[in-house]
Amino acid sequence: MQDILSAIGNVGFPMAVTAFLLVRIEAKLGQLNDSILLLTRTIAQK
Repeated sequence: MQDILSAIGNVGFPMAVTAFLLVRIEAKLGQLNDSILLLTRTIAQK
């Protein structure tokens, strides 16, 4: 039982950090995508 709790403790924290970082990166990627689309439209108009 102690081994199971230890494994959950060792795996749970990295999973939580990974999920947090993925959520943050997703927002940044959305902003980057919008910027690239705007740049593409601006270049196409010239």
